[in-house]
Amino acid sequence: MSNHLTTSVIGIAALRILMEGVRAVRIVAALAVAALLAGGWMMNSDNLADDDGSEEEQNPLMFAEGDAAEDDRGENEESQPVVKRGGGEEDEDSALPGQLIAGGIGALGSLLVGSAFFEFVKVTVLVALVSPMLARIKSNREDMLTRGRLLGYLEANPGIHFSALRDALGLANGVTAYHLHFLESSGQIISWRDGKLRRYAISSLTKEEVSKIKSPILGTRLAILEVLASSGNLGMSGPEIRKKLQISRQLLSHHLSELRTGGMIEAASEARRPNWKVSDSGHDALSVSKEVARIEAVA
Repeated sequence: MSNHLTTSVIGIAALRILMEGVRAVRIVAALAVAALLAGGWMMNSDNLADDDGSEEEQNPLMFAEGDAAEDDRGENEESQPVVKRGGGEEDEDSALPGQLIAGGIGALGSLLVGSAFFEFVKVTVLVALVSPMLARIKSNREDMLTRGRLLGYLEANPGIHFSALRDALGLANGVTAYHLHFLESSGQIISWRDGKLRRYAISSLTKEEVSKIKSPILGTRLAILEVLASSGNLGMSGPEIRKKLQISRQLLSHHLSELRTGGMIEAASEARRPNWKVSDSGHDALSVSKEVARIEAVA
C-alpha cells in the first residue's frame, strides 16, 4: 500500500519531469548533430564547386582554343558590359555552413556546461544519451548484482544524491544513471530534485517517511549531530566521526556538506581541515529531533 501511495504522490510526477527533460535533451542533441552534419556537407559541396571552377586552369590549351574561336566570330561585334549577379546571396550562402556548425557546437556545449555545474542536468543528459546505448546490451547476472547493490544502499541511505551514491559504490557515471533509470522506470525507486542535486530512495517508503528524509537532522545526520554535540566546542575531525559511526568517507562528506549548508554545523577553527562542531541552530534542531523521537517511541 505504501509503495503505491509514494509512487502516486512523488514517483509518477518526478518520473514524468525526468522523462520530459530526457526528451528535451535528446531533441537538442539530435538538432545539434543534424546542424553539424548539414554544415559539414554544405562546406564540402562548396569545396567541390570550387574544384570544378578551376577546370580552366587545369586545361589552359582547350580554353585558349575556345577563346580564339570566339574572338574570330565576334571581332566585328561591340563588346558588351559584364554584369555580376548574386554577390550578396553568395556571401549569405557561404556563411550559412559556418552558422550551422557554430549553432551545433553551441547546443552541445551548453549541455556539457550544464552537466558540469548541475547534477540534475548531468543525470538527465546521461539518461538521455548513455542509457539507450547501454540498454541494447542484454541484461546479465552482473547487471542484477549492480541493481541489487543500488537497492540495498538506497534502503540503508535514503535520500542520498547521485554523486555520493556513485562514489560510494565505485560505479561510472553512465552505469549509475542507466541502472537508476531502469529501477525508477520499473517502480522500484523514486527520485526528486533538490536544488542542483537529484536524490534517490526506495519506493516502498510512505509519504511521511519521504518527508522525514528531506529533513537534514534525521537518520545519519542526526547521529553526526549527536556525536559532535558530545565533543563540545572542540569539535571532531572527519576521520574521528567516521570511526565513531563506521560510515564511508563519501557518505560522511555528503552529510557534512548538507549539514554545513543548512547551518547545523560550523568549523571549530580556521585551520585548512578544521574540526566540526554543532552550531546554535544545530543544537536547537537536535533538541527538537530528540523530543520527536521520544514522542514516537511512546506512541
